[in-house]
Amino acid sequence: MIPFRCAVPDERLEDLRRRLRATRWPGPATVPGWEQGVPQVYLQQLCEYWADGYDWRRFEARLNAHAQWRIPVDGLGIHVVHARSPHPGALPLVVTHGWPGSVAEFLGVVDALTRPEDPRDAFHVVLPSLPGYGFSDAPTEPGWGVERIARAWAEVMRRLGYARYGAMGSDWGTSVTTAMALQDDGRLAGIHVCPPIAAPILEDLTPAERATLAELEQAQRDGDGYSLVQSTRPQTIGYALNDSPAGLLAWIAEKFTAWSEGPIPRDALLDNVTLYWLTGTAASSARLYWESFRQVQAWFTSATDDAVTVPAACTVFPRDLPRPSRRWASQRYRTIVHWGEPAHGGHFAALEQPDLWVHEVRAAFRGLRGV
Repeated sequence: MIPFRCAVPDERLEDLRRRLRATRWPGPATVPGWEQGVPQVYLQQLCEYWADGYDWRRFEARLNAHAQWRIPVDGLGIHVVHARSPHPGALPLVVTHGWPGSVAEFLGVVDALTRPEDPRDAFHVVLPSLPGYGFSDAPTEPGWGVERIARAWAEVMRRLGYARYGAMGSDWGTSVTTAMALQDDGRLAGIHVCPPIAAPILEDLTPAERATLAELEQAQRDGDGYSLVQSTRPQTIGYALNDSPAGLLAWIAEKFTAWSEGPIPRDALLDNVTLYWLTGTAASSARLYWESFRQVQAWFTSATDDAVTVPAACTVFPRDLPRPSRRWASQRYRTIVHWGEPAHGGHFAALEQPDLWVHEVRAAFRGLRGV
């Protein structure tokens, strides 16, 4: 394990600002709002702030306030933020992000997890960056899908000295966490997925289930283009996203807007996007779709024989998609120990509703620590 500290050279930050100021704009859409994509005025204002008001060093200091490692696993250096709790009975917890997220999503909830008022709710928090994301190495060969990442995470936890731990995740993190449970050799105390991976049961649909299916159909019609591109031609889109910070910001900001309940603070959005930009990971992060999207899409849409027997907690935030019902989820997760449906929150709940997110994590593992 190699200690890591983030220290981006000033010239790379100045290059970012220069590129932002030189953006060639395409002209506004022919309809108002977001129907054709990110509105130009919105993006211009955000880019102006990114160039002249945003402070990367503030985020860099937040990141460096925690111990970080680069851990060689299966030929790749995996970047890990490791925040240990002062409470000796804390449960180790590996938290996995997705796209277009990063470890930046979870820095704001680390203290609540590691230093709770009740020591029985304490966690040692492990935040790995997915391969090809952030400061983790990008794979140079195919084969780094969710199952291989799950095996790598088990090795990361072993290298950190944890014999028993929990795992939770959202977006790609849900798939990785589920794969960890399917591969488990007895080390997992339990998992927490937001949302669970569950194919629908089309008989006797409830009103909530009908609404979920209708929203999924709508999203496939007018919001799924990014996944089709990234799962088929990630290299092609990668050239544009890796060369234009305005383009990268538009590509990611659209999802932060569409998948959230309310506005996410612009500094939180830019922390995440700047991490993608400075690490040059637009193409390498998109390749995970090429590796695993069809497989995970099948998990969400068709019946499966895979059965997760590890105790599982599930949280479905109201602005997330998909939003499977408990009866759908129970097809895969055979021992559901907690089912949460908070009143607020979306796909980036740790940023949107940190208190609710922390409550769900604590509830998920409260009964599993002594198992």
